[in-house]
Amino acid sequence: MADNQFKGTVEALFNGMDGVISSKTVVGEAIHIGDTIILPLVDVSFAVGAGAFNGEKKEKGAGGLGGKITPSAVLVIQNGHTKLVNVKNQDTMTKILDMVPDMIDRFGSKKEEKMTEEDVMDILDSAEEA
Repeated sequence: MADNQFKGTVEALFNGMDGVISSKTVVGEAIHIGDTIILPLVDVSFAVGAGAFNGEKKEKGAGGLGGKITPSAVLVIQNGHTKLVNVKNQDTMTKILDMVPDMIDRFGSKKEEKMTEEDVMDILDSAEEA
């Protein structure tokens, strides 16, 4: 009898997991902000336990299901470029390495924005006049 109860308890636990687990718990829903798409990524852990007792006609069964969802990263898609931003277990070196491409883009784009062809022509014209 204990075997049947154990089997029934385990089957009930696994049948109940259908409503808990979905693809949205692994990859979050996309967030659209202008031309940027943000996809949150999470780590999902589940544990199942079940047991049955059949001693002196006191048939008892129990089971449990536990889950843990932890954010791990964010996938950012902007202007055709994809960037994975780690939000889990970041040490100082990882943070610095993640910042390097942004710093290069910021300083590189500012230099390009500051000096246009018209600016160069104005400088050359003023140099010829002097």
